[in-house]
Amino acid sequence: MASHITGNLVITLIVAHLIASIAAVELRNLRASTWALCVQSLFLCAIFGAFAVISRNATLHWWVLSTFVTKVIVVPWMLLYYIKKLPKSELKPIVGFAASLILLFLFLVIFYRFVHTYIEFVAPTPEALVEPARSSLAIAFTIFVLGLYVMVARRDAVKIVIGLVLLENGVHLSLVTLAPSLPETTVFGITTNVIVAAFLLLYLTERVYRQLGTVDTVELSQLKR
Repeated sequence: MASHITGNLVITLIVAHLIASIAAVELRNLRASTWALCVQSLFLCAIFGAFAVISRNATLHWWVLSTFVTKVIVVPWMLLYYIKKLPKSELKPIVGFAASLILLFLFLVIFYRFVHTYIEFVAPTPEALVEPARSSLAIAFTIFVLGLYVMVARRDAVKIVIGLVLLENGVHLSLVTLAPSLPETTVFGITTNVIVAAFLLLYLTERVYRQLGTVDTVELSQLKR
């Protein structure tokens, strides 16, 4: 009974995790988008904690700790710090708000259903075929694709950093679902990489904005030509 309740809790947290992910993508105010990313990462911590209870795996507590410190505290702090020095609103994206929201909703639902239905082709393990791992993996791949979409379809450099963090959160969730017993050194190595990448991107964005007055990645890509 307890494991059934915990399994239902994981699925509820997964849905909330996805909603927060979409909010982080679609909110045009970059501060609000950052706070949505913070909430998304907080739900990710809760999912890891629930999996720790279900699997009785103490290693997952390291995932919870490292994710909380890096994704709930450090990365949002870096984003908010640099947003103070940059435009507060996202540049008009390549795809408009209404069209983006509709297309994103349709694509994510279809992609989630596809991965959830054919999960055995993605992760051919007995553990991945049962709930809540099946839904967790489907959401993990969906959020990974969502982060990839942001990095491709958005022009604002800060929003691209948010997309990178979303993508990495999707990878984290899939790793916890498939390989929850990874060594602690691997956990900290993965989280450190995304912090360094986010810092470098934000630092370079701020320097470019001071020199050229733009955070538009489309304009910057044309400059090098």
